[in-house]
Amino acid sequence: MRASLVQISVEPDESVDSRRRRVASLVRAQRGADLVVLPELWPVGAFAYQQFEDEAEKPDGPTFQVMAEAAKDAGVWLHAGSVVEKAADGTLYNTSLVISPTGGLAAAYRKIHRFGFDKGEAVMMGAGRDLVTVPVPGGLTLGLATCYDLRFPELFRGLTDAGAQALVIPAGWPARRRDHWTLLARARAVENQAYVLACGTAGTHAGVEQAGHSIVVDPWGETLAEAGPGEEVLTVDLDPAKVESTREVFPALKDRRLGLPVPERPRD
Repeated sequence: MRASLVQISVEPDESVDSRRRRVASLVRAQRGADLVVLPELWPVGAFAYQQFEDEAEKPDGPTFQVMAEAAKDAGVWLHAGSVVEKAADGTLYNTSLVISPTGGLAAAYRKIHRFGFDKGEAVMMGAGRDLVTVPVPGGLTLGLATCYDLRFPELFRGLTDAGAQALVIPAGWPARRRDHWTLLARARAVENQAYVLACGTAGTHAGVEQAGHSIVVDPWGETLAEAGPGEEVLTVDLDPAKVESTREVFPALKDRRLGLPVPERPRD
């Protein structure tokens, strides 16, 4: 399976509509890939909290419509990053969208762990509750997470238990914590013996410099590709068989004792 991570530069002087059109062109340019991944909240910027309400959209809103056409034209599975979703009850969510090569919405994931502590996303958005996996042709099942989720290993173990073999993490990660970004991406790959595809933004939005450095890690924890700080496309070939072979050669997941159902003790 060939995957392309499109590390988008998000700058305040580019309108949301203009960025949608530009990113659609970048997606179309990935024809020949099987899977294309975009970053978190790239239409508006992950730290542009003051624009969240104005730019909120339905899951089938303008970002989805533009990206669905691009996915169809390129013939790819597209993880379209995330958008500010406005639910029917008015609640905002940080929602990732996965689009099939026919332009259909294959899956949506509402970010579970909201960043900001007592401000920003943490107080403006609702928290998702569901783990989401997506089987894609080529032999890989994707497990979906977003940015701050990367700090919570129990989510990824849950995705692994649900069958995930590749963990896809769009992000708007700050440059000042870039070392955490690459460290945690490799840790999630090693502990779950899965591919990690972590796609971040470049640029500076709402005054927050972005880390860039999108990264692809294999099930052994080896870095297959890593971007620099600017706008860039990473393209890598993933071997689905490597997930299973890694888990067979070094079957650490079988030795788990915590977080598993406690077997019933035999009765006398």
